[in-house]
This record gives sequence, C-alpha cells and structure tokens, in this order.
Amino acid sequence: MERHPDESAAQTEHAELETLRARVAQLETRAPARSRPRLRSFFAVLLILVAAVLTPLSILSSWASDVAGDTDRYVDMMEPLAADPDVQAAVTRRVTDAVMSHLDIDALLADVAPADRPVVDKALQKLGGPLTTGVTNFVHGTVERFVSSDAFERVWSNLNRQAHASVVKALTGEGGGAVKLNGDTVTLDLAPVIDRVKQRLVDRGLTVAGKIPEIHTDFTILTSDSVGKAKKGFRALELLGFWLPVFTLVVAAGGVLLAVRRRRALVTAALAVAVGAALLGLGLWAGRAFYLDSLPSDVSQPAAGAVFDTLAGYLRAGIRLVVTVGVVVALAAWLTGPGRAATRVMAMWSGGIGAVRDAAGFTGGPVGRWVHRARRPLNWTVVVVAVAVLLAWDRPTGLVTVWIALCALFVLAVVEFLDDDSTPHLAATE
Repeated sequence: MERHPDESAAQTEHAELETLRARVAQLETRAPARSRPRLRSFFAVLLILVAAVLTPLSILSSWASDVAGDTDRYVDMMEPLAADPDVQAAVTRRVTDAVMSHLDIDALLADVAPADRPVVDKALQKLGGPLTTGVTNFVHGTVERFVSSDAFERVWSNLNRQAHASVVKALTGEGGGAVKLNGDTVTLDLAPVIDRVKQRLVDRGLTVAGKIPEIHTDFTILTSDSVGKAKKGFRALELLGFWLPVFTLVVAAGGVLLAVRRRRALVTAALAVAVGAALLGLGLWAGRAFYLDSLPSDVSQPAAGAVFDTLAGYLRAGIRLVVTVGVVVALAAWLTGPGRAATRVMAMWSGGIGAVRDAAGFTGGPVGRWVHRARRPLNWTVVVVAVAVLLAWDRPTGLVTVWIALCALFVLAVVEFLDDDSTPHLAATE
C-alpha cells in the first residue's frame, strides 16, 4: 500500500522537528558549561597581565644580581670608563684640584735643594705665566698624561675590583671601604691615582711633590635622592635574581596553556612581555634625563652620564633581548596560525621557494621525498635548536637574537627547498 505524498512529507517534517528539539535540548544542557571557557579566559588574561607587569622587575632583578653577585662582570662593566674622555677629564680635574690644594708653592719651593732648583726652574719656564698658574698647568698635564695611559686603566680596574663589595654594601645600605655612601651619594676614593701622580711629578723634576701628604678625594659614581630609597628594593631584586625571571616565564606559559585559543594567547603573551620590557626602556631613558638634571653643580654631567650609561648597559641589553624575543615569538606564532593573512604569507613563502626550485630544475629524488615525509619534525628540530642556542648563549644581545632567528629562517628555507615529493611539474616552454 503506497503512502500518500502528504503523509510522507508530514513524517519527514516530524522527524526533522524531533531532531531539532533534541539538538536544542542538548545545547540547553551544555549552556551552563559555557562559563568554564569564560573562566579559563579570564584567568589566562590575568596571568598574561601579571607576566607583563613582572617583566620589568625580572630584567631589573637579573641586572641587580649581575652587579652584586659577579665581581668579574662588574669590573668588565666598569673597565671601559677608564678610556672614556668625559671620565678622564673629570678625574683629571678632581686630582689636579686635590694636589694643588695641598701644594704651597712658595713654602715648598723654598725647601727645594740647590741641586734640584735648575731642573724645577727649567720645567716651570716652559709653562709661562704666573708661578701658581704654571705649576697648576704642569700638574694638570702630568695628571692628564697618566689618566690617558694604560697604567690608569690598570689602576682603575684594580680599584673597581677591590671596591665591588663596598659598592654592593653602599647599594644595600652599608658603607665603608674604597666606595662610600655619603648621604645619597656613592663616591670612589681616588687616593691610589693621586699617589701615582705624585710619583710622576717627582720623576718629571717637581721633587717637592714627594712631600705632599696622603690625599683622599672622592669621585662621584652615583648621586640621587632615590639612592637611599632604593636600597631595600635593590636588595630584594638581588635576592630574587634568577628566580623572578623564571617565575615570570612560568606565569606567562600558564596563561597560554590555560587559554582556550592558545595560539592567540601566545601571540598576546609575547607582545605583552615585549611591551613590558619596552616600558622599562622608556623609563630608563626618562630616568637618565631626570638624574642628570638633579646632579649638584660640582659633578660633571658628561662623566655622570657615561657612568650611568655604563651601569645601565647590561640593563639595556636585557631590554633589547626581551623585546626582540617577544616580537620573534609573536610573529612565529602568528605565521603558523590559520588566519587569512598568515595563510597568505605562508603560501607566498612556499610558493616563492617552490618557484625557485622549479626554475633551477631541482628534483629532490629520495632526499626530497624523505624531507617531504619528515618536514614537520625537521621544522620543529630547527626551532628547538635555535631556542637551545639562545638559552646557551652567555648574555645574548638583541642583535644576537636576530641573527639566531635569521639563521633558523635560512635553515627552514633550505628544508622547504628540499621538500619535493616528486609530483610532476609543468615543463617550462622554450
């Protein structure tokens, strides 16, 4: 018995209606579970924001640990200042003033032995002008020659090596030693430099300089109202040292793993960390200008700027490294995603390398087929090796990071070039 067409249509509609009702019931059952992805997204965003906030502190803690915990690194950091023209000029002026303040020209020349008097007169006649001015120029020239010599570089390095512990004590609230904390000013005692200069003055014929008593004079390394306030913070960052950057990385990774869309979260986390580091760089730039403007009038601003830049050198390198790594990671995560723009870029990458391979008439043969099968593991191996090199590199800079990324990109291009599954290609017409 055949069914009436209207009856068949009614049964079909009824079946579809029942299917829709079952689907609606299923969705209504799952509706309360929607709060879980929202909760995960909330905590993922929170963790990423915490990582971004901790990034500047992590860079500062790593820098504080380097300054406080590694004497050789501190000496290497301060050593270039010995050849800095602004620092040399400031040290020359400070030492010259200290020597001249203890040099009574009339009284000391009266005590010169008759045998030494012609040598002294001959040396002073070359300088011209009043006697005091001549002696001052003579002393200044002697100090300037010494400060420009390799001997000063050795004295400077030894002085900073001996003073490292005192610098740490000064920054953590304790004083003493060759480096002292006077109020909110960290100063370096130039007595060893003055002793060497006195000997050179004697060697050049001004034997009366040997009668100058031991002189202690201060060369300002750092001065600011914030030094005293920063003691506790510096000590805390020093103690955190290695662990705060690790904790920040774990927090960022937790935010990415907790997110519903992990690739997008990775891009966001990488850029957030890079922005956090960049903000520290802007703060350092503004802080330098504020610091130099607040210096006392008797402190050389060019020399103070050179000291500031030297102390902040590793800090700036860390900022550049974090910004570079963050941008590279974000870019890599975006390019490997399913987005329309990223897909187009990757298609251009594959198509461009494929066009070069076809134009060269390259056929991979067995190697190409193997690379085609193992392409994904090979690409991940390149990435893992690049990350391992970056982690193993001692204090990599932003430029080093860029070069590692470019080398990895080149190897990935080679893998893409060798990837040939022997699919027949259209022959080029002559």
